[in-house]
Amino acid sequence: MPLTQETLLGKSVDELTTWIKQQGQPGYRGKQLHQWLYQKGVRSLTEISVFPKAFREDFKDYPIGRSNINHCTIAPDKTRKYLLSLADGLIIETVGIPTAKRLTVCVSSQVGCPMNCDFCATGKGEYDRNLSSAEIVDQVLTVQEDFQERVSHVVFMGMGEPLLNTKEVVKAVKILNQDVGIGQRSLTISTVGIPKKILELAHHQLQVTFAVSLHAANQKLREQLIPSAKFYPLPKLLADCRKYVEITGRRVSFEYILLGGVNDLPEQAIELAKCLKGFQSHVNLIPYNPIEEVDYQRSNAESINIFKTILEEKNIAVSVRYSRGLEANAACGQLRAMSRV
Repeated sequence: MPLTQETLLGKSVDELTTWIKQQGQPGYRGKQLHQWLYQKGVRSLTEISVFPKAFREDFKDYPIGRSNINHCTIAPDKTRKYLLSLADGLIIETVGIPTAKRLTVCVSSQVGCPMNCDFCATGKGEYDRNLSSAEIVDQVLTVQEDFQERVSHVVFMGMGEPLLNTKEVVKAVKILNQDVGIGQRSLTISTVGIPKKILELAHHQLQVTFAVSLHAANQKLREQLIPSAKFYPLPKLLADCRKYVEITGRRVSFEYILLGGVNDLPEQAIELAKCLKGFQSHVNLIPYNPIEEVDYQRSNAESINIFKTILEEKNIAVSVRYSRGLEANAACGQLRAMSRV
């Protein structure tokens, strides 16, 4: 068996067919391998019972590309947060979010995150590297296997900034769609905004939901909350978002984490409405989920309602999204790679 670091997960059916032929097997086994990898989620070639016993034995140690569950925490609402050990020993976090009608996976795109957002636990830790498309897809297969239920939706809102890993994220989207069988419109890519990358993503013409973490309607406050914003002025960011809509024909979702007394005042709602006037967009208001490192407070119910009402009166499409998994530190902004939770 050849020594290689390349994994089978991440390959298309044509690539798997080429690989299987190189190992002296008939081409039709490429489709079988594809089915067992992406539909049955095998972790070893020894599990593929339709393959010859001698072949399975010869390739029993060939790297499939699956991670191992280091730890799993289950919240009262049944949300599960996983610490996954990668082949190089690094740890990432993945969250499985079940409801009566769907199973959503919040996937990480990097090990850690270099963006250093002030209210986010991931940004308080170290950044190590980008994830490969196979490592992203593996997270979905792991959750699917653990829940014993098909995953219906995937959001790129875990550890990392997806647009700093655009190539692998786009590849993962296509694998999840074409190989795992999840519709692109059930996939969401979230970003705080990376110069030039929004338009790069737009030209891929994906049918995914595109979400931008805004969190402030003026440059000064946004830089306080998101340090990287100083390299991407708010007017330029919004201009690129408008171009994204023009290129793709799909609206942009804006994520806005409500921090009590910081960005949840009525005048700030008016300011946000002015920024988004005439924009094909939707605003998700997200009450802040606390982390240990900073003392931001979650907005109270009255402030949230006033903020939402002002946006509605200004004809801005808006909804409030309460995060799942809060008690397990699995909610939005709470992910960090620790050996235990």
